[in-house]
Amino acid sequence: MIPDFLYKYIYHILIAILTIVAVRNRRNIFESEPIVGSLILCLFMIIFIGLRPHTSVFVDTKNYADWWGLQYWTGFDTNAENLLFDNLYIWMSNIFMEPTIFFLLIASLYFSCLLIACRKLFEANTFIAFLVCLAAFSTFSYGTNGIKAGLAASLFIMALAYRDKMIISVIFLLLSWGCHHSMVLPVGAYLITMVFKDSRWYFYGWLFCLLMAAAHVTFFQNLFAGMSDDSGNAYLTSSNSDWGGKSGFRIDFVLYSAMPVVMGYFVIFKYQLRDFLYENMLHYYLITNSIWMLCMYGSFTNRIAYLSWFTYPFLIIYPCFAIPSDSHPLVVNRQKFIYAHLSFSLLMWLIIYK
Repeated sequence: MIPDFLYKYIYHILIAILTIVAVRNRRNIFESEPIVGSLILCLFMIIFIGLRPHTSVFVDTKNYADWWGLQYWTGFDTNAENLLFDNLYIWMSNIFMEPTIFFLLIASLYFSCLLIACRKLFEANTFIAFLVCLAAFSTFSYGTNGIKAGLAASLFIMALAYRDKMIISVIFLLLSWGCHHSMVLPVGAYLITMVFKDSRWYFYGWLFCLLMAAAHVTFFQNLFAGMSDDSGNAYLTSSNSDWGGKSGFRIDFVLYSAMPVVMGYFVIFKYQLRDFLYENMLHYYLITNSIWMLCMYGSFTNRIAYLSWFTYPFLIIYPCFAIPSDSHPLVVNRQKFIYAHLSFSLLMWLIIYK
């Protein structure tokens, strides 16, 4: 068995090596590639992450393992906080003696949804797109620790990827909400993007929220706290350091969050790229990231930021592969965007948060 403390190093070093090799060997991004390599990588991730040890290194993994079998299944509980996830967990804990099969199932759904979304959006470049998603700052964490939110996010990504097929999109939208109650914010943002199409106002809104955060205006944070459930209220009304993270104006998070915003501005207003799926995903990101900035001074700010960040890798690489011209600046510099994204994750995981 692999020691628990080595998991993040093996994961990120492997992804880094595969990314460098894949990017260097991929000369013609307009030539279709087989799905086999992506499927093998996905299967490896499912087994590697799904069979991780149930220790405190992975935080929530140990909690779920410790609670395994303590609740009795008496039928589908319609009053569960997370309707689908909670019922699935209790049901499986009454059938299986230990939780490994449960973690394997969650890992299967988590990584498979990412792969399917990558195939849908980047059919000719699925392997590189999947690697970029795996290299994202939050992917490993929400595959091993916040697995409930991670699963909900992967299902929501499916809803965004299939935005052009409304029935499929709505199904995954509801599945996502059923896995984690915090997805009420992404669902609300999804509905807003269906009504308002003008990209300018989304950018104006993001800049306004950035100014509010920089000025330490907490009016909106307190407003959202009054509209939230007990756990959400606790996050938004507490700014102490007991939760193990940092509170206050997070310049590192702001700079990280700004990258898709800056790229989106150039894509839409300078290069005039009009793409239905990209614009909807960008609008969604601008809404949810703006709300995070208004709540930046609360506890667990990274959990609120994650509601926008799980779309981050798609927004970074979508223009690089969607523009049908190998001479376009975004296509020519695609390697720089991919390497910059990978470098940030390695810096955060292996050095700053080691």
